[in-house]
Amino acid sequence: MIEESELRHLRRCVELAAEALAAGDEPFGSVLVDADGSVRAEDRNRIADGDRTRHPEFALARWAAENMTPAERAAATVYTSGEHCPMCAAAHAWVGLRRIVYVSSSAQLTAWLAELGAAAPPVRPLPVNDVAPGIVVEGPVPGLDEEVHALHRRFHSVV
Repeated sequence: MIEESELRHLRRCVELAAEALAAGDEPFGSVLVDADGSVRAEDRNRIADGDRTRHPEFALARWAAENMTPAERAAATVYTSGEHCPMCAAAHAWVGLRRIVYVSSSAQLTAWLAELGAAAPPVRPLPVNDVAPGIVVEGPVPGLDEEVHALHRRFHSVV
């Protein structure tokens, strides 16, 4: 269950997604928080340069592997504006991160892209647990998900 205290991290994810959009990237942002509630790292989408693997969730998984012990990773949470894609879900599982809380789901993103007439991504959007069944996953977050939807509308109105 998503706690009230976690909403600040989720709001930061939406801010990071807006920063990504302002930089010409797709609107995604993520925050890595340790068991004590301290933010350890954060990032936003950085794919505008042509490297479509530069997702914030993937970057945070790599950061966690390099900077946290296995026990710290297992107790950490990744908050994110959108549910992980299969690549990021796999990276999350491989490094031993155990919990994801997302603002908007893969199913929502798929519906939004269809509504906006956007091209389907080259990788099928799947729920995290279809890729990494051992991950604890929570979301979407009503209200904040509409903020993410608005960011996607803005991104796809200029693409």
